[in-house]
Amino acid sequence: MPPIRVLFYRSEDGTIPVLNWLKELRRSQPSGPAKCAVRIERLAALGHELRRPEAARVAGNLYELRARCGRVNYRILFCFHGRDEAILLHGFTKERTIPDAEIMRAQQRVRRFLANPGRHTHEEERET
Repeated sequence: MPPIRVLFYRSEDGTIPVLNWLKELRRSQPSGPAKCAVRIERLAALGHELRRPEAARVAGNLYELRARCGRVNYRILFCFHGRDEAILLHGFTKERTIPDAEIMRAQQRVRRFLANPGRHTHEEERET
């Protein structure tokens, strides 16, 4: 399977929730963003073929990227858009199960994205 494009969800106010979360995480847990970046790169390389322990289906078209550093579990919720794009929706740390509020937030973002993909898409420039 060819690589897929990994895009970021952009809110109505122009903020990029996953990038903002990674920036905050860098301040409190400097190794966390690097672990998440590895998972994002693996998603780009493997797309729909990425499986546990790196990714898992949460519900419907909602999936999680799974990273861990020590005892801290990092999660990035995402969805697929067609066969060749993944949209990173929401990032958080978790202890046991994914809180319902986090899933609901991601599902709202999926609905907004699907209603207007152009308005809710941000693509990071990749280093070559």
